[in-house]
Amino acid sequence: MVTQASSASRAPGRDPDLFAPPNGGNGNGSYDASDIVTLEGLEAVRKRPGMYIGGTGGDGLMHLVWELIDNGVDEAGAGYATRIDVTLHSDGSVEVGDNGRGIPIDPHPTKKVSALEVVLTELHSGGKFGGGVYGASGGLHGVGASVVNALSNRLRAEVDRDGATWQLWFAKQKAGQFDGDRFTKGHKLRRIRSTRKTGTRIRFWPDLDLFDPDAAVDFPSIRQRAQQACFLVPGLRIRLEDKRRGTENQPVDLISHGGLADLVGHLSAAETVTEVISIPGEGEFEEKVPVDGAMTVVTRQCQVDIAMRWVKDYSAKVDTFVNTIPTPHGGTHLAGFERALTRAVNDSLLADSKKLARLAKQGNDRAQREDVQEGLVAAVKVTLPEPQFRGQTKQELGTPPVQSIVYNVLKDGLESWFQTGPKSHVTALQSKIADAVVSRVSARQTLENKRRAASLGSTGMPDKLADCRVHGPESELILVEGDSAAGPAKAGRNAEYMAILPLRGKVVNAAKSSVKQVLDNAEAQALFTAMGAGSGDDFDMAKARYGRIVILCDADVDGSHIRCLLLTLIHRFMRPMLEAGRVFAAQPPLYTAKVGDQTHRAWSDAERDAKTAELSKGNRKAENIRWSRFKGLGEMDTDELAECALDPATRTLRQLTLDDAKGASEMFETLMGSDVSRRKDFLITHSELVDRDALDF
Repeated sequence: MVTQASSASRAPGRDPDLFAPPNGGNGNGSYDASDIVTLEGLEAVRKRPGMYIGGTGGDGLMHLVWELIDNGVDEAGAGYATRIDVTLHSDGSVEVGDNGRGIPIDPHPTKKVSALEVVLTELHSGGKFGGGVYGASGGLHGVGASVVNALSNRLRAEVDRDGATWQLWFAKQKAGQFDGDRFTKGHKLRRIRSTRKTGTRIRFWPDLDLFDPDAAVDFPSIRQRAQQACFLVPGLRIRLEDKRRGTENQPVDLISHGGLADLVGHLSAAETVTEVISIPGEGEFEEKVPVDGAMTVVTRQCQVDIAMRWVKDYSAKVDTFVNTIPTPHGGTHLAGFERALTRAVNDSLLADSKKLARLAKQGNDRAQREDVQEGLVAAVKVTLPEPQFRGQTKQELGTPPVQSIVYNVLKDGLESWFQTGPKSHVTALQSKIADAVVSRVSARQTLENKRRAASLGSTGMPDKLADCRVHGPESELILVEGDSAAGPAKAGRNAEYMAILPLRGKVVNAAKSSVKQVLDNAEAQALFTAMGAGSGDDFDMAKARYGRIVILCDADVDGSHIRCLLLTLIHRFMRPMLEAGRVFAAQPPLYTAKVGDQTHRAWSDAERDAKTAELSKGNRKAENIRWSRFKGLGEMDTDELAECALDPATRTLRQLTLDDAKGASEMFETLMGSDVSRRKDFLITHSELVDRDALDF
C-alpha cells in the first residue's frame, strides 16, 4: 500500500508523494487527513511502474517477460518443469507457459478467492517466501506476476491442474470472464477441458499507454535470456516462437545438458588458452530473518558453481547469476570472485614467473585485476534461499556473507587447478598473464613519457610557461610561487622580455635527492626545459634562452623555504648562472600602508616599526597608521605586484651569489639531509637562539 496526497492538491513541479501542497490540499489552505489517499492493490504499480520494473522503456517492457519466464525457470530448477514455451503473438501480446505443477486454484484460506487470483492481483504474494515451496528461487519479492497484470490491459491465465484446464481473465486488473467481447467481473474460474497435464500459461496484452512510444519486445534479447536459463538448469527445454507480422524470426528450440561449462564454451569465441575449469563448492552463513514476527538467526546454505577459461583475447566476459536470475550489475558474489581470482594468480601462478623477474626488482610484478581477467570467460552462479537483492529488478546481489564463501571456493579450487591441471594449459596461462603485466607496465611508462612530452606544449616548452617575445641576455625568467600569483604576474609584466613560469607546490630538494629524482620532478623539469640550456655538467649558458632568473616568492616562511629549494636546485644543476651573477630574488614587501597620497612598504617587522615611528612624528598618531600584511603574492592586485616585484623602476631585486647558494645548500643538507647526527649537533649548538616565548606548544 502506498499513500499519496490527493490529486487536487498537487503543486506544479512537486512530487505529491513527498511534499504537502503549499496552499493546502482542498483549496482553503488546510492540509488534513482528508487529503491523504491510499493506493490499493495494483494501483501503486501503475502509479510508479519504474519502481517495480526499472523504467518505462524497452527494458521495462522486457522485464514483464522476464518475470514470467523466471517463474517457469524456478519450477524447472525445483525439479517440477522440463519445458517452457514463449510466444510473441501478432496482436502484441506475449504468452509464457510451462509444464510445472501449475499455480494453485483452490480458495485462498484468508482472501476468499482462488490462489490464482491472489497471485495475479496481490503484491508480495507467492510461494517463494520462507523457502517452503522453493528452496532457492529467482522471484523472491512476490510481485512478478501481479506486476505483469498491473501493467496490462488484459491478461489470461490458464492452469492445468487437478485433472482439468482452468481459465481466469483479467481486464484492467479486475478478475472475470470474457464471453466474446463482453467482460463480466467475477472470481469464479472457468473449467475449459479435462487434462492429465500440469502447468501454467500466462498471456498478457501490455498497456502501451504506460510505456515509452519506442518500447518493444525484442526477440533476440529473449533468445539470449532463454539460452542462459537453459545453461542454468541443465535439461530444461525452451521453445521460442515469434508470430508478429513483419518479423522473420524462426522458431527456436534451446536445451543444454552441460550447465555452466556449456555457457562458457558458448561464450568462448576466440582461440582457447585453457580448458574449461569447473569449480563447485559450498558454504554456510548465518543471518537474521523475521520468523513469526521476531528476528531469528537462521543458518543458510550457499552453493557455488563456477566455470571459467581463458582465450586469446583482451576483453573479459564474466556472467553472474543468483539462483536462476542473471545479475548484470554483479554484487557480492562477483566481488568475491574477482578478489579470489587476483589473489590466487599472484600467490600461486606467477610466483616463479621468469618473465616478471625484472619487474620484481622494481616491485611491479603483481598482477592487477585487468591483467588477470584479460581474455577471461567465466560464469559464476550462487544458489541460496532468500537472497538480498539491491532493487526490485534483482540486478545486483547484496547478501554480504556470499562474498567470502565465493572467495574461499574459488581460491582453493583455482590454486588446486594450478597444481594438478594440464601442465601445458597452466604454463600457457602463466605466460599470458605475465605478458599482460609486462604490457601494462610498459604502457604506463609510455603514457608517462607522452604526458611529459605533452606537458611541454606544442612549442616544446612547458604549457604553464607564459613566454616573452624577445629572448637573450636582457630577458628574464620569473619563477612565481603558485598559480594564484601567476595571473597578476602575467598581467603586470612587460611581455617583451619577461617570461612567467608558475611553480606548483614545493620543488624537489636537490640536496638529498638523486639525479633521477630531480630530473623526474615536474617543476625542475619545467625549469630546465624553459631555460633550454641543459642541466648539471651539460648546462651550457650560451644556449640559455633567458639572461636572468628572478625568484618571486611570498615574504613569509614558506616563501623563504621555496626560495632556498630553488637556489639549491640552481646551485646543483645550473651553477654557471650563479657564477655569472644572473640569479636574483625579488623582494616583495611584507607590509604596506597608505599615508596621505603616498604608499609606504616594509620588508620586516623591525622596518615596519621604524617607519611607523618616523611617520608618527608631528601631529600624526602611530595608531592611525594602518599597516596591511601581505600573506601571499596572490593577495596583491596587478598594479601592486607590478610596482613592487616586476617594474624595474620600482622593484627591489637582490642578487643571489654562489655563497648564498652554498649556504642554502649546506643548510638544507644539515636540516633536511640524511645525516641525523649532523642535524642534532646543529640544533644543540644553536638552541640558545630560540625564543621560547614565541613557540606555540
